[in-house]
Amino acid sequence: MKIDHLAILSVHTSPLARLGGEKTGGMNVYVRELARELGRRGIHVDVFTRHSSPDDLHIDTSLGSNVRVITIQAGPHEVLSPDETYPYVQEFAAGVIAFSTLHNLRYDLIYSHYWLSGCVAITLKEIWGIPFVQMFHTLGHMKNRVALKPNVPTLPDLRVSQESRIIRLADRIVAATPAEHAQLLWLYRADRRKIVIIPPGVNGEQFFPQPMEESRTRLGLETDQTIFLFVGRIEPLKGVDTILRAFASIKRESPGLLAKSRFLVIGGDPGQPNAELARLIQRTRELHLESVVDFLGAKDQNHLRDYYAASNAVIMPSEYESFGMVALEAMACGTPVIASHVGGLAFLIQDGDNGYLIPVGEPNALSDKLIQILINPESVSAMRMKAAVAARQYTWSAIAEQLEAIFERIGLSSARRHPP
Repeated sequence: MKIDHLAILSVHTSPLARLGGEKTGGMNVYVRELARELGRRGIHVDVFTRHSSPDDLHIDTSLGSNVRVITIQAGPHEVLSPDETYPYVQEFAAGVIAFSTLHNLRYDLIYSHYWLSGCVAITLKEIWGIPFVQMFHTLGHMKNRVALKPNVPTLPDLRVSQESRIIRLADRIVAATPAEHAQLLWLYRADRRKIVIIPPGVNGEQFFPQPMEESRTRLGLETDQTIFLFVGRIEPLKGVDTILRAFASIKRESPGLLAKSRFLVIGGDPGQPNAELARLIQRTRELHLESVVDFLGAKDQNHLRDYYAASNAVIMPSEYESFGMVALEAMACGTPVIASHVGGLAFLIQDGDNGYLIPVGEPNALSDKLIQILINPESVSAMRMKAAVAARQYTWSAIAEQLEAIFERIGLSSARRHPP
């Protein structure tokens, strides 16, 4: 069955939001790029997100042909955490239903993202009588397992119970990696027949290799330095503290190695830091790394390509990643990634071939890799080409084609079960 009209749900965060904020990241990129690609393929896509700012347009068409981002009133006009958003999910569902009724819209299928959107999708499926496909991006059970340590809050059972309900009622579940597939089976007892593995993609027109010196010149960076980069949300699970500890170890053992090196942190707002960013800034002072570490704040995606290309390596020592789209973007730019052996990072990176994998929370293992690059920056030159080649298989057109085929099969199956 051909899918003509698709409703995408992204309740708590908009694909139009600036990246690097406290609640923006890979999921925003996924929804935005996929919606664009499906729109190019002739599918009419409406992305529904919560009205979180008085400046939000009710209907935004800036993502391109056949794509609209529609903001729904549900709760206050401010950015809320997922837990703060949950009480408004039924109000959000009612707003989506009211919008579709007012404009006489009928959708063929719902594609919901994150557990909050899954809660809305359950209601819409019941009212509209159409199937829904769910992608979680992160799983509450996995975050809870990682969070069994001081200073990392444990997620409430509410999220896990809602995820279990969504898994039971969804028509299909998209897992980004084989690791997530296994987690759904192991932790949630999901029906394996419902799960399909389709990774996120990367925009090859936006992220591609370019000369390092040219990128550094455009950014005002010195061309003879060894530059390391972190890009992402500033939260404890991202492991930025592990990077600081690794640099502190190098400073103690071989201080001369850091004379011509910089570590750039993209994400958050140094002018108004959240608790984790404030802690990391203070930690940088305590470790006397001010001459090495620069907190740059959030950057527009149009500028990220230069930062990736300007760097000798991107560092991602995350304690949990469902996929790791930053790693894929960096690799598409020909930049090797040093990453924890977790989730999608272990899936993307071939250790010693197109990047390095290290154990979680091991600053000494990370410092060994950093020293190797500091002593011989050319040691990763072969990795640059291999990283770019590996990223080419993840085009959004290929990802959209796989998803469209899944959507059509589900739509056909649903039509057979529920004939008009």
